Amino acid sequence: MANETAVYTHGHHESVLRSHRWRTAANSAAYLLGELKPHMRILDVGCGPGTITADLAELVPQGEVIGLDSEPGILEQARREAQARGLGNVSFTTGDVNALGYPDASFCVVHAHQVLQHVGDPVGALREMRRVTKPGGIVAVRDSDYAGFVWYPQIPALDDWLDLYRRVARANGGEPDAGRRLRAWAREAGFTDITSSSSTWCYAAPEERDWWGGLWADRTVQSSYADRAVEGGHATQGDLRRIAGGWREWAASEDGWFSVPHGEILCRVT
Repeated sequence: MANETAVYTHGHHESVLRSHRWRTAANSAAYLLGELKPHMRILDVGCGPGTITADLAELVPQGEVIGLDSEPGILEQARREAQARGLGNVSFTTGDVNALGYPDASFCVVHAHQVLQHVGDPVGALREMRRVTKPGGIVAVRDSDYAGFVWYPQIPALDDWLDLYRRVARANGGEPDAGRRLRAWAREAGFTDITSSSSTWCYAAPEERDWWGGLWADRTVQSSYADRAVEGGHATQGDLRRIAGGWREWAASEDGWFSVPHGEILCRVT
């Protein structure tokens, strides 16, 4: 089984985790929730700080959820999240989606949110997710699609941000426009029973603009993404400061509106 060839573009700076901790099953996995049954065993791939994982555990009280991430440090946050909620049916471990350390047909559901856009071989990852899913079970994947991001007002620095982000992500071996490709990747991976959908996050209220614009302004100058942008020759520190200023300008606009589209697939294992 191949090892990961892509580099995780965002890293784990606080500005990144600020976004990840906001995610819930309701705002990030609604397309899956109708399929869940109380007894299910679920693997949550790329669980990060564990907020979605903990929500899934609450929805399968007679079942079990395992959160998996490649970064050991982030799993301590995930364990604290589960402990704070008093959950006894969830655990966390390190692992690689390209080589899952579980026997065939181990899980009722394998879930991955915002993972395949950062993986060097998303088709291979889907095959591995299918391998550990029981017959009749579901592989559920949701990814954003950067080229589909829409915002207002039209601030030139944000156009530059989008172009820069997509170049850095691809240089790191990922595919930032993953959402539109999920169905094609699943078909290539051998799935035949695929339900496709899409949903969006939208930020427009003042507190939403402050949060979204602020975290991207900080991420643009302080995170691993910023380091890779400069080290890879994609941008200068001055470019990044200008783009961060564009984010703060957008956040300050009373007309500010930002939509993040996601592709979603439910793949039933036959």
